Amino acid sequence: MGPTGHAQTFPTGMPSTVEVADGVFAYVQPDGSWWINNTGFIVGSGEVCAVDASSTEQRTRLFREAITAVTPAPVRTLVNTHHHGDHTNGNCLFDGASVVGHVNCRDNMTGQAIGGLDAVFGPVDWGDLTVRPPDVTFSDRLGLAVGGVPVELLYAGSPAHTTGDAVVWLAEARLLFAGDLVFHGGTPFVLMGSVAGSLEALQLLRRLQPEVVVPGHGGVGGPELITVVEDYLVWVQDVARVSREAGLTPLEAAYEADMGPWADLLDSERLVGNLHRAYAELEGGRLGDPIDIVEAFTDMIQFNGGPLRCLA
Repeated sequence: MGPTGHAQTFPTGMPSTVEVADGVFAYVQPDGSWWINNTGFIVGSGEVCAVDASSTEQRTRLFREAITAVTPAPVRTLVNTHHHGDHTNGNCLFDGASVVGHVNCRDNMTGQAIGGLDAVFGPVDWGDLTVRPPDVTFSDRLGLAVGGVPVELLYAGSPAHTTGDAVVWLAEARLLFAGDLVFHGGTPFVLMGSVAGSLEALQLLRRLQPEVVVPGHGGVGGPELITVVEDYLVWVQDVARVSREAGLTPLEAAYEADMGPWADLLDSERLVGNLHRAYAELEGGRLGDPIDIVEAFTDMIQFNGGPLRCLA
């Protein structure tokens, strides 16, 4: 089924393929909210490296069609920037490609399921998909040659968005696929990683000095996207410190918070989850230590007034 056949099922708008460097493409899916992620691909001589899959069968198949519209070369490598299902559910549709990810990305996919989240997001047509973890893993960095194009995969350096985030760096083009270390127009989300660790990871990204940043969600931009996420996370830490000293729970703190410049970001309920993580760090927890995810999402649903918005 071609793009026209898919259009009616994407109420937030059709994805666009944007050439962000010579032979390098960002695949941007509006509006970048829950489960609507960006992907991308790098075209080398005779082969393609894809960056992330999508959340549903339909979205991933449309991404594959977008690659085919640019080049007949096969996808030989699929990089996962982290384990979350919006970036990995469609892995199984990349037959013939090696899936590459951080070792923690693979470990985090152990026991992962597709679907079963109606209580949180309402019903979603995920399609006919099976979990496929990375075949190839790395711990710090890994160099790839995509048909002669040098590509570096770099671990975030600490728990950040998750405990296994990786970015895709093309030094010659000064271009960064940042995964969910960077959101553009949406609320950053670090419940399953670390607030402090995310700030450390963003410093790593700054040291690369990228000129083009493809975020995990939202439109393509430059290094200013990193600044916005940094500023938001510092604000979360400040809210957490003051609210915890006042004896407020993370949910109460979110209700009391002055959203200020963050009021227009999509999915504002993520603040509650971020505060759960920030509180855990203030209480001496190690970065990325497990916390009660069910409690955090229950609070997020309460803050949102019902299931979280998902138009995947």
